[in-house]
Amino acid sequence: MNNNFSINVTMEPDLNRLYQESLELLSALVNTPSITGEEQQAADLIEQFLKDRGVETFRKHNNIWCFNRYQNNSKPCILLISHHDTSAPLNKSTEPGNVKIEEDVIYGLGSNDAGGSLVALIATFLYFYESVDLPFNLCLAATAEEENSGINGIRSILDVLQQADFAIIGEPTAMQMAVAEKGSMVIDCKVKGVSGHAAREEGDNAIYRALKDIDWFRNYQFPIMDNHPQPVKMTVTEIASGIQHNVIPATCNFTVDIRFDHNYTPKEIINTIINHTSCEFDLRNAVSKPCAIDLLHPIVTAGCSIGLETYLSTTSSDQCWLEIPAVKIGPGNPGCSHMENEFIAIEQIEEGINTYIRLLRNLNLIN
Repeated sequence: MNNNFSINVTMEPDLNRLYQESLELLSALVNTPSITGEEQQAADLIEQFLKDRGVETFRKHNNIWCFNRYQNNSKPCILLISHHDTSAPLNKSTEPGNVKIEEDVIYGLGSNDAGGSLVALIATFLYFYESVDLPFNLCLAATAEEENSGINGIRSILDVLQQADFAIIGEPTAMQMAVAEKGSMVIDCKVKGVSGHAAREEGDNAIYRALKDIDWFRNYQFPIMDNHPQPVKMTVTEIASGIQHNVIPATCNFTVDIRFDHNYTPKEIINTIINHTSCEFDLRNAVSKPCAIDLLHPIVTAGCSIGLETYLSTTSSDQCWLEIPAVKIGPGNPGCSHMENEFIAIEQIEEGINTYIRLLRNLNLIN
């Protein structure tokens, strides 16, 4: 494949129009409820947006996907994928319907994670959609249930998506290129005590018993070679205990979010937890594996050729379910995700569109 291929269409797509339509779509998505597992309205919106532009779409549950008009099965296929579901709002001010645009910044739930990346990938897909002589096929996918790794999200359409040769995952990375990402798993812990009256020396307080284990999760560091990143990060993210103020709690439940790289397997991590804590716990089913791509892969070399920096991502994404090479890249600040005042700058979305287009233009898939 020759680099910097030309687009053979009657009229080259209008980038300014794509910028404007992307902002309008993002504003509409932020104003539309799309909490993970309840994304039907957002999926309807994306599906109609594509159909209004002459794109034939496919749908399963709340996942939408489509292909470039002049698809040719003899050519390699590139998957452009991001998600349209969001985490739960942190308070009423962050609920859907509260989109706000001030000083060229869009505020609202899902604006950064991963609305900006999603609309930028959609714009990129539309930019190439009518191209007659593309040296590759494009598959665009807008997925559901990414935030909770739900069974009706990407996992329900893997038979379609894994036919692609490699993927570009749209997530906020400040347009750096993640060439690896950590895996994740979640455990639900339970500590037992004995109930009693709070005013008397009765019972065995389950909260006090849980504190020892919680402190271990907070401070334990898995052994690793010097000068290497910490391979496992464990964070207590939820806790519940007690029935009323004057009763010693008999149970304390808490949840631990665990991120890990290739140095430790889930089984090794679980065995370490068993050996160092006294709590009972259950491992949730959706364990995502760490991922990495060969640094000599054409998508990586194309990214480096246009000046993109590479890094190891500490977060996980839909990439963990794909058994094809992938990079994770998108507009927006990764530190802004899941925060109360989530936002993304308009110029970041435009930069994302431009960079995605340049990335595809600079691909060379000849071995």
